[in-house]
Amino acid sequence: MADQMLAPSQVANTASPARRGRLGLSGKLLLLTILFVMLAAVLIYVPTVANYHRTALNDRLAAAQVAALVIDAAPDGMVPRELEVKLLDQIGAVAVAIKTGERRRLLAATDASPPPAREIDLRTPSWWSSIRDAFGTLVGPQMQMIRAVGSGMDSMDFVEIVLPERPIRVELRQFSLNVLSVTLFISVLTGLLVYLTLHLLIVRPVRRLSDNVSSFAGDPEDARRIITPTGRSDEIGAVETAVADMEKTLAREFREKKHLAALGLAVSKINHDLRNMLASAQLISDRLSQVPDPVTQRFAPKLVSALDRAIAFCQSTLAYGKISEQEPQRERVQLAELVRDIAESLGLDADHPVKLVERIPPAFAISADREHIYRTLLNLMRNAVQALSASERSGGAITIIGWRSSGGAIIDVIDDGPGIDSALQPRLFQAFTATGRPGGVGLGLAIAAELIQLNGGTIVLRETEEGAAFRITLPEG
Repeated sequence: MADQMLAPSQVANTASPARRGRLGLSGKLLLLTILFVMLAAVLIYVPTVANYHRTALNDRLAAAQVAALVIDAAPDGMVPRELEVKLLDQIGAVAVAIKTGERRRLLAATDASPPPAREIDLRTPSWWSSIRDAFGTLVGPQMQMIRAVGSGMDSMDFVEIVLPERPIRVELRQFSLNVLSVTLFISVLTGLLVYLTLHLLIVRPVRRLSDNVSSFAGDPEDARRIITPTGRSDEIGAVETAVADMEKTLAREFREKKHLAALGLAVSKINHDLRNMLASAQLISDRLSQVPDPVTQRFAPKLVSALDRAIAFCQSTLAYGKISEQEPQRERVQLAELVRDIAESLGLDADHPVKLVERIPPAFAISADREHIYRTLLNLMRNAVQALSASERSGGAITIIGWRSSGGAIIDVIDDGPGIDSALQPRLFQAFTATGRPGGVGLGLAIAAELIQLNGGTIVLRETEEGAAFRITLPEG
């Protein structure tokens, strides 16, 4: 596990390339702001110029209708040629015609005018036709005539004029230039305001978070590098609080792991010396086994066996310090015999207040490493004995059940003691999670879980109304 974790310097180096990017968050924000403001300006300009073009033509048609009324009101429709030319100049047209009923009359016209190149009907305009006509005028040929038709007033059905397009084009271009200037000014001002606002509210806090994470990765144990939330009530504030909590947790875990590493080294040294002491005790027990005393002959083998296991346990503890455990040596293990050996080691005889109840079928055997299963059951049964002995009634029973299912061989270890606190259950099989038992350090269940896992099985805590119930499931050989 240690070789899979990144060192703090590696974490900092991993985060640094993102900081060396060509275009940071601020640059992207500025470009997007300019792009969207320009898009909004285009969306505003297109209908505005179309409306201006339609208004300009409607103004000329209105002036043409007034001129038509003046000409039509003249006695016998006789208007001096000079007045016609003056009226047409005021309108900006070369011809004016009206339609009344079935009669269509040309009221005024210059001597010579080219035919109109296109017609613009303003009686029933649509947005699309207005935009098309406006841009046709704005970018069309320089010298051409257009025919504009609009609704009439009073008894007139409609009025139409023929006029050169160039003056309207000049007005449109001037109008476009004015709109562009105003839009550009508003766009720049709006873009800067939006950019500064977003920079202050989002980009700068995010950059502060990014800088803090990079700084914290350089030295997670330095409490001064933990971010201080600004107290904001929005999502940025929630992220700051979450990052601060995460950094506090990581800093605490780094310190704990450092202490555990030092503790592991100390335990390894202690186990090394303890193994030598136990080896000396083993030599003495070997000599005791040669004493011709019946009681000594009865208990000496058990003492030798206990010392052998203690020496093996010290050896395995040293191996655990190297993050390695002995591979299981599978064999057929008689469960009832193994449980009786453990009960004898724990002193569970007839005089003990804690009673052992075996519900193991005859010749029930499991396929596993004998030493691994011995250590696992020893941890579970010792925990149960200590829990029952510490309870108010100072007694109880430990029940061992062996049975088979489709999932494999099942071993249930059940006691009727005070049980395990529900707050500890989610991390019960993690190292140094004490179960509330006086003097416990929280290693027994973690070791048991690892040993069962090495044998391809699982161990879980079952729900019970009282006491604690562990279930071990082992695959069939």
